[in-house]
Amino acid sequence: MWPDRRILNLFKTEFPIVQAPMAGAMDADLVIAAAQGGALGSLPCAMLSAEKAREQVQIIRQRVSAPVNMNFFCHKLVSADPSREAAWKERLASYYTEHDLDPVAPVNAANRAPFDGAMCEVVEELKPEIVSFHFGLPEKGLLARVKAAGCKVISSATTVKEAVWLEESGADVIIAQGAEAGGHRGMFLTDDITQQPGTFALVPQVVDAVHVPVIAAGGIADGRGIAAAFALGAAGVQIGTAYLRCPESKVSAPARTLLAQGRDDSTVITNVMTGRPARGLVNRVMRELGPISPDAPEFPHAATSLAPLKAAAEKQGKLDFTNLWAGQAVRLGRDMPAAALTRALAGSALARLSKMAG
Repeated sequence: MWPDRRILNLFKTEFPIVQAPMAGAMDADLVIAAAQGGALGSLPCAMLSAEKAREQVQIIRQRVSAPVNMNFFCHKLVSADPSREAAWKERLASYYTEHDLDPVAPVNAANRAPFDGAMCEVVEELKPEIVSFHFGLPEKGLLARVKAAGCKVISSATTVKEAVWLEESGADVIIAQGAEAGGHRGMFLTDDITQQPGTFALVPQVVDAVHVPVIAAGGIADGRGIAAAFALGAAGVQIGTAYLRCPESKVSAPARTLLAQGRDDSTVITNVMTGRPARGLVNRVMRELGPISPDAPEFPHAATSLAPLKAAAEKQGKLDFTNLWAGQAVRLGRDMPAAALTRALAGSALARLSKMAG
């Protein structure tokens, strides 16, 4: 038996496991497979149009009757700064030359949009059981509409201060995102990555500071990690990196090879890929320009000038400019279907929890 059933009661899932939304690395297929295994499947919508998000949720609804989590970013939109963009292009100039690319050719802007009225209408129409946010919460009017649609709201906190703010602002559940986690840091009340606590330190302090259920995230990829999260007071866990090698993920073959070779020191927190701190496997551009660069334009504009380089390198089978987000437990990932992985994770965790209780 799970020692805390609040997440199970709230989400109506078989297990208190949330499959993390991983924009660019997955779509409805992984959501469906994770849900079939008993987890809460999460669809990343920050890089999707309203039409595409609607289409993806409809695919999920046709395949499973499980609850669905639609995930959105709610960063403040910052206009591109021409002088900073030019300086960034200058930093990337040698790479453009190396790949015979025209540095002045027009490039599509990075497609990571914050939650807005159009997406809110999609939520109101589709009524997903859960809506999760990254980088805080949307403005009060939009949040009220999401709640009025009957959705449970969850968001990520990287500090106790952020967790308290989220609870006071209406979050039903808080994800405590430790520094070990892959992908973008959910930070929104601070931009100081040097002070980001790890999962083991963050979870119990967030649990003590708020009344809503807490989901632990960061460095959790097996039954030991799940059991530890519950011992720290979490009511559930969010797992992302462990699902990347599942056949249902959209990760490319070269990326799967790198993930399988990953070690505890293979990832870093970088801002060069998008302009915002995120943890991923080290690649060439992170190594040579970062991992943290003051020249990187603000999120998401750093990604714009990297896009042609990414495409050119990937054609050669290289991931020099590809952001492969992953957490520090990357080595614990497994090549197995997502449903089977979910059940294996839950079974292993329950066995450990039962041993601890006995």
